[in-house]
Amino acid sequence: MTKQKATNISWHKGEVTKEDRERLLQQKGVVLWFTGLSGSGKSTIAHAVEERLFQRGFLSFVLDGDNIRHGLNKNLGFSPEDREENIRRIGEVAHLFAQSGIITMTAFISPYRADRDRARQLLAEKEFIEILVKVPLDLAEQRDPKGLYKKARQGEIKEFTGISAPYEDPLHPELIIDTGEKDIQESRDMVISFLEEQGIISPNKQ
Repeated sequence: MTKQKATNISWHKGEVTKEDRERLLQQKGVVLWFTGLSGSGKSTIAHAVEERLFQRGFLSFVLDGDNIRHGLNKNLGFSPEDREENIRRIGEVAHLFAQSGIITMTAFISPYRADRDRARQLLAEKEFIEILVKVPLDLAEQRDPKGLYKKARQGEIKEFTGISAPYEDPLHPELIIDTGEKDIQESRDMVISFLEEQGIISPNKQ
């Protein structure tokens, strides 16, 4: 658990509320938390959803695992402790984005259930949508777009999720997408349909 180091601080509440921003944007500010093995398709699906939402006039943003590690989390590695801090930081950032009324998508392996649960606790009920992007390990290894599985099998990458480090499936995800069976368009449409069904976006806004 990260301790609060700063003292003599207080939370400053602004006059513009989350509900005010949602009315302006005509959407709900939520977090879509894509989780799954490397090569499962998390980032690809998230960006496809982002593109479709943009085409329909909705505001969204993808917080991608690799991109975040180039900046905000560039000082973190892949030890269990660093993974925990990585997800803690992105959970806080995603929470802020959602408070601004943006449909926020995170594409991180986020292998530990407890870390994802802590991110969920930052948001109100129904504002955190956990999406398990499911893929058989052998298929993820066949895809291996970055060559990471091969390096992990050869011992060049330590603590690699699915090979030498664990992945804990969500117990009750809001949505499961099996990319061994669904292509990108079908996966994207599953997410868009879910957002419409939950009243996060209007099905009438094209």
